Amino acid sequence: EPKRKAAFGSVGRRIPYRILHVINQDGESLGNMHRAEALKLMDQHDLKLVLLRENAEPPVYRLMTGQQIHEEQLKRAEKKKAGPKAGMYIKELSFSSAIAKNDLETKTKQIAQWIEKKYHVKVTIRQAK
Repeated sequence: EPKRKAAFGSVGRRIPYRILHVINQDGESLGNMHRAEALKLMDQHDLKLVLLRENAEPPVYRLMTGQQIHEEQLKRAEKKKAGPKAGMYIKELSFSSAIAKNDLETKTKQIAQWIEKKYHVKVTIRQAK
């Protein structure tokens, strides 16, 4: 089964990697350290570890406060809203410039139905010879 991408947030104490690259809450790099060291640092400063880049070598984690995590989640939600919608469909219709009148009327009705259903419609007209 495919691995689902986890939501941005604290990873808790379950970290599958032994060596991590850690960044503090101010954005300064603390370098590579063992998982136990990072957890100790997290507990001392009462912060949470958040995975930033999993496919880096070693994986990059950041120490963040709960407020910073919340703000980052809000930023990511705004970016997701601004992007293209997953359920958006584009209907494409192509016909010749020598199309018969009744065929054109039929295609026009079809386009009107698609627009009512909130589809994006792309019409291409080829030049007749």
